[in-house]
Amino acid sequence: MTKVNQRNDDVASAYVQKDVDDRILSNLRDLGQRLHFLYDGKDSQRRTLILLKESGSISQRELTERLSIRPASMSEVLAKLSSKGMVERTPNEVDRRTMTVSLTEKGERRADESLEYRTERREEMFSCLDDAEKDTLLSLLEKINTV
Repeated sequence: MTKVNQRNDDVASAYVQKDVDDRILSNLRDLGQRLHFLYDGKDSQRRTLILLKESGSISQRELTERLSIRPASMSEVLAKLSSKGMVERTPNEVDRRTMTVSLTEKGERRADESLEYRTERREEMFSCLDDAEKDTLLSLLEKINTV
């Protein structure tokens, strides 16, 4: 038996020995990691493009808040996207200290591609469930989230 196979057996054995609450939490953690990847994880450029596609032109400050990243990181992301010709930053007409960010045509295309990829991954993830199972899962998750 290889080291990898032994490790997989050890992990599987440890999982089976956990109580049901621990196994649920373990699965939710793993699912959280998959969802993080599905929704672009640390790919702030892709997340920014998608948010701009969904929101239209918004301030740099609002982008920073909605993506929950540091202002310096947002500036870096926007500089990269701007250099690739995907976003435009213009001074806000009301408050010249504020920058308004919007997608270019190239950025729109890239955002559309990213949204399509996200949709395909989501459909793949839930393809193992029928509609009744999806309704049950949603109901259970909503119940847990209200505690």
